[in-house]
Amino acid sequence: MRYPGIRRVTLLAAAALGAGLLTAPAVAAAPAECPVAKPMIAAGDHWVANGTDLAANSWQNGTFHVGNLALVRTTGVSNHKTLPWAQDNKYLLRSDPKRPFFPDHQAAGEAYLDLYSFHPDAPVIADVRKRVADEVASVEKGNTSYWNYVDALNMAMPSLARIGVMDDSEPTLAAMQKLFRSAEKKLFVPEVGLWRRDAGSNAFWSRGNGWALAALAKVLQVLPSDDPRRPEYTRVFKKMANTLRSLQRHDGFWNTDLLRPWHHSGPESSGTALFTFGLAWGVNAGILDAGKYRRTIDKAWEALSTKALRADGFLGYVQPVASGPGPSRAGDTGAYGVGAFLIAGQQVAKLTPGCS
Repeated sequence: MRYPGIRRVTLLAAAALGAGLLTAPAVAAAPAECPVAKPMIAAGDHWVANGTDLAANSWQNGTFHVGNLALVRTTGVSNHKTLPWAQDNKYLLRSDPKRPFFPDHQAAGEAYLDLYSFHPDAPVIADVRKRVADEVASVEKGNTSYWNYVDALNMAMPSLARIGVMDDSEPTLAAMQKLFRSAEKKLFVPEVGLWRRDAGSNAFWSRGNGWALAALAKVLQVLPSDDPRRPEYTRVFKKMANTLRSLQRHDGFWNTDLLRPWHHSGPESSGTALFTFGLAWGVNAGILDAGKYRRTIDKAWEALSTKALRADGFLGYVQPVASGPGPSRAGDTGAYGVGAFLIAGQQVAKLTPGCS
């Protein structure tokens, strides 16, 4: 069976994406009865047809394309946009001589690394690898404060983890740990189980904490089981999960200001999607107890896929780009919100009967 108007990935379509990009082991189409696949496909297709600023190698687009490849892996359906986007950007990261290791500029690297798993040619991750190597060298000289806002964890940490594991580089993983501990010391409040957005913030921002939970899930996903850093990351991940479970709204969303629900009250999709991804991954990985978290995950996905997602695939209630809690409206959307929705769907599908 096919979803109406959807292009099912075949060997011919894979060739159109680039020789060897999509191979049988990498992509397994979800069964037609999978209830998670259709909203994922609708959201991805709507964004690539109607989204804004699609060409830039920005953190927004990097986040979307990580989700877009999760869509391919989950559904077996491609909109054929990620490889051309990466090629047009020459697989490069953004750069700024004044801020050579600004985390936002590293976010596209995660999408390139995901492409590399389909298309393992060295140029795909050459710039990511160089940026990571240069950052590691800087950290070894004592510069450990680059991750001074919570978003940085998701923008940069997964790439360091993946390059470190791929290259069996202890210096890379050690540098990642130093950067993480610097951020944790400044921003994580253990008695609350949440992160402040930056040192000057007193609010616990939904999307900021979503970035942190997602980053930890992505890093734990690739670190070997005997890596000495795993216990610390797992401890923070589980503490966050426990707090977030208690803060979920009755409608399945989380408030943009987690501890002040009266402040910009209303649904918000990007933080909710990132939490859904992290919690669902935690259950799938056996780190979180399904009996405790499954209802939280199911409520969140229902909210995202029925209230935030319109019938035409438009994902609303995505708080605009910000550095802290703010309003979100039904007509607000963004590449990062759609990307977060798609990685959430990938993990929810693994928990859903009929999807595997």
